[in-house]
Amino acid sequence: MRRNTGRLLRGIALLSAVALGATACGGSDDDSTDKAVSASDVEAALKKGGTVTVWSWEPTLKTVAADFEKKYPKVKINLVSERSGDKHYTALSNAISAEKGVPDVAQIEYFAVNQYALGKGLTDLAPFGADKLASRYTPGPWNAVSEDKAVYGLPMDSGPMAMFYNKKVFDKYEIAVPTTWDEYVDAARKLHKADPEIYIANDAGDAGFTTSMLWQAGSRPYKVDGTNVKIDFSDANAKKYTDTWQKLIDEKLLAPVNGWTDEWYKGLGDGSIATLTTGAWMPANFVSGVPNAAGDWRAAPMPAWTKGDKASAENGGSSLTLPSLGRNKELAYAFVEYANSGDGVGTRVEQGAFPATKAELQSADFQSTKFDYLGGQEANKIFAESAANVASDWSYLPFQQYAHSIFNDTVGKAYVSGTKLADGLKAWQDASVKYAEEQGFTVEK
Repeated sequence: MRRNTGRLLRGIALLSAVALGATACGGSDDDSTDKAVSASDVEAALKKGGTVTVWSWEPTLKTVAADFEKKYPKVKINLVSERSGDKHYTALSNAISAEKGVPDVAQIEYFAVNQYALGKGLTDLAPFGADKLASRYTPGPWNAVSEDKAVYGLPMDSGPMAMFYNKKVFDKYEIAVPTTWDEYVDAARKLHKADPEIYIANDAGDAGFTTSMLWQAGSRPYKVDGTNVKIDFSDANAKKYTDTWQKLIDEKLLAPVNGWTDEWYKGLGDGSIATLTTGAWMPANFVSGVPNAAGDWRAAPMPAWTKGDKASAENGGSSLTLPSLGRNKELAYAFVEYANSGDGVGTRVEQGAFPATKAELQSADFQSTKFDYLGGQEANKIFAESAANVASDWSYLPFQQYAHSIFNDTVGKAYVSGTKLADGLKAWQDASVKYAEEQGFTVEK
């Protein structure tokens, strides 16, 4: 991955809320890790002990940290978990820019890894042996944390997509569970005709959902090679998505409701929102957020663009990384490997995390887990198959968070005006290209 840290990174630091700082190009010589770090080096560090500061909002890490401390009594894990989302990234970027208070370990979502790696803000974990762990993970998450021979984090969890549907509603109106997106549109029409208060899904415009849908359709709008980028939403596979989704928008078959709002939870609970296509991490959110609909919902494979096709996509997921300016790298790596590749994985899965590791996904215990909320369904079988069918060649922009921030001003107009979805994507493309050029990226035309 080629890097250019001048005006490019200064511009990103100033204009993007989660961007890299201009000084995010590495720490002191003592902190650099450009040579192999042996297992004995890590063991020696564990015996010596020290403190590892971890910034993460993932609740299962509390137990993992406690278990790690029991195993290695001389190591203290200082878990800082009060921030998430933009606040987390803003704090991380500010610390990197100031070269002060940078954590030893930071949770970073897959879409943002490339952004931090580009500015040398993350330690390459390959010298620690992380590159030897590739076969343990499913393709989507591993691709998100690796670039050529470099590894910028270990996958923490994953979000292979599935379609959750309200079986009670589908049964009431004798609607077949759709297996293709064409069937999905037909089901949307039948449901809304049977009861105008019922919508097949909610969608008021969501950048993450849109990119996941494009991913599954085979579109690859982003191509990234260091500071060289290409942004193009005009391919035939993107058209499959826009043509299909435009029908749902034009026929007003989608509830104009944003996710994670009170109205959204109400719709999921009363059946007026009949499906939700999202990551496999969703069941725990159903339990906590929509308890009154327990037993009504089921999981099914994500509808296909062509009948029989099993292609899926990811929606969500994070990694644990070692910021370049962090300290105690041997200890930090030991904790990350324990949490995301070692004994910590089982602990986290038991507490509801959805794994990115093949062993857990393929285990009989995992796949036979019954979800009481989903009527006793062994839904992990569906989720595991989805994870195995995620194409590994998807790329995010090195400024994906900025691209997400302008989604509603471009594509979002298709949901509230006469703007066509394809035209909204073109506007998103143009605005992203303009930003990339302003920040010093070389944009392929």
